[in-house]
Order: sequence, then C-alpha cells, then structure tokens
Amino acid sequence: MATNTKSAPKKPVDEKKTSPRSNPTATSKTNFDKETYLKWYESILLMRRFEEKCGQLYIQQKFGGFCHLYIGQEAILAGMVSAMDKEDRVITAYRDHAHPLALGTDPKYVMAELYGKRTGTSKGKGGSMHMFDKERYMFGGHGIVGAQIPLGAGIAFADKYRGEKHVTYCFMGDGAVRQGALHETFNMAMLWKLPVVFVIENNNYAMGTSVKRTSNVHDLSKLGLSYEMPSLSVDGMNCEAVHEGFAKAAEHARNGDGPYLLEMRTYRYKGHSMSDPMKYRTKDELEQYKGVDPLTITAKVIKENQWLTEEGFAKLEGKIKAQVEEAVTFADESPEPEAHELYEDVYLQSDYPYVKE
Repeated sequence: MATNTKSAPKKPVDEKKTSPRSNPTATSKTNFDKETYLKWYESILLMRRFEEKCGQLYIQQKFGGFCHLYIGQEAILAGMVSAMDKEDRVITAYRDHAHPLALGTDPKYVMAELYGKRTGTSKGKGGSMHMFDKERYMFGGHGIVGAQIPLGAGIAFADKYRGEKHVTYCFMGDGAVRQGALHETFNMAMLWKLPVVFVIENNNYAMGTSVKRTSNVHDLSKLGLSYEMPSLSVDGMNCEAVHEGFAKAAEHARNGDGPYLLEMRTYRYKGHSMSDPMKYRTKDELEQYKGVDPLTITAKVIKENQWLTEEGFAKLEGKIKAQVEEAVTFADESPEPEAHELYEDVYLQSDYPYVKE
C-alpha cells in the first residue's frame, strides 16, 4: 500500500502548477511505494486497453446505442481506489465503463453488458451507459445528465441514517454542473452533513462546448462556496495528486464533517461519444495534453525507480491484452436475454403492475 494512504495531502498546489498543460513531466521523487504504483499502472492499462477495444467493436457494430470512452481520464479512478475504503460507494454518469473495472469487476461482465447479453453486469438491460455492480457498491452509470447527483446524496443519507461510516463518491462531468439539481443537492447535503464527496470530472468540453463558453465560473471547485462546502482543484492526470485529494475529502466526510467537492482537471483524448467529430478543439491542443497522459506519467515514475523492467512491462501488457480478448470472446458467446426477462427486475413486487383475478 501507499506509505501515506488515507493521510491528508500537503497544502493544495497553485492551480497553474496542477494544470495538465503546465505539468508535462513526472519526476521519480515520490512518497508512494512500488506496490501502489504498479497497481495504478495496471489499473490504468486495463481501462485504456478495454476502452480502445470498445471503440473498435463499436465501429464493427458489435453493440449499439451511445458509447462514451474514458480514455485519458483513468488516473482519477486509479487514484480514487487506492484512497477509498472497500465498502465506499460510487455513482457516476454515462461515461462509466472504467468505473467497475477500477473497482475490480471482471472485464468480461462489463463487455457482456455492452453487448446486451444476459451475463452482463445489468443482465444486458443497461448497456454502455448503465453499469452496476452491487457487490462492489457501484451504484450505476446514469444516462440523464446530472440525475446521479441527488441519487448520490441519497445513498449518503441512507448510510448516515443507518449510522454506517461509508463515503459516497458522486461523479459528474463539467457539463452537468449547470443542472439545477446540483444546487438543490449541495444545499441539502451541507444542511444534513452527508458523507458524500462530489467529484467533477472537468475534461474542459462537456459534450463539445468549453467551460469558458458555458459558465461564468471557470474554476469549478468554487461552485461549493455559496454553501460553505470545502473544495479542492486537483490535477486529474496524476495518480498521486488524485489519491491525496480523495484521501483528504474522504477523511472529512467520514468524520461526520459533511460533503466535500473535488474538481478533477482532466482531459479526454476521444470525443464526447463515438459520434463526436471533435471539431471544437485543435490537433495541437490534443497533442499537448497527450504529453501528460496518465499512462505515460505513471510508467515514467516506475521506470525511473527501476520498479519494473522492459520485460516486465511487456508481460503486463500481454496479461491485459489477454484479459480484454477473453472479455470479447465471453461477450460474443454469451446468450441473449430471453423475452420474459423484459418484465423482470422492473418492480420489487414480481406480479406488479398486473392485477390478479
């Protein structure tokens, strides 16, 4: 484990220094150990290769619907998992394939869900935008923009009501923060001191319009100020910064001090969805952000500390490739849901809404 797992981070660094644009390289100096870095790297690599394969399969029309890839944002989930408790809760929006993978869900069940197969995480009924895993306290991806924000607070309310010491991590994109439900939720969450960490994955563009064109507030960590909600802006491309941000926020919430807001400054290398032509940004900008690729940065620290040889990197790459290919085979060979399943898992009462004679 990390040497400072669940400890409070150092003083927040100046925003300019944590921006992906202005922090192009990682250094070998680190307060985190070999085991933690290797876990981060393997987690990021799995998410990256899985999402790359999803993009290929979607083009081949192996599955339909919308498809939102997480490529570029993986450090957020890798750093969260190393800082969280095992039974903490996670809820997010519809860019959600990577969340269960980071939490430990077998990739084959995530892939089967994408295919709409009976063996999927939601029995094939959710598809790309609705990944759930009850055993890992993954309370879903949600397709309505901002819908998960009040739901996340509700999960935290239930834990507090039961006297349990869990923390809920409620993810949203930068576009969702313009929803009125966010402000209603922030107010109630602060009033009731709910154990929830609100996480804005700010990848700059929402669907395809920059934050600067849609919001008078560009530093989204400030959105909690009117509710006196503590907040932090974090370099979301760096696992160390992410881990420390989550550790600080989780400690605050778990101690009964109420919600915390984290703005994760990140960048997606692909479009909002697979149908996005990405005409709103330049190739130069994209290449600049690829200079802070979390996969590359994490590998650099590992190499500089000689924690893994080139042969070791190749072996790990082969392991992940095999996992992803196994997931594809599993999804291809899994059965389709049967017709009667259309009426199951809809209501708790099995015969509702039918009236018995």
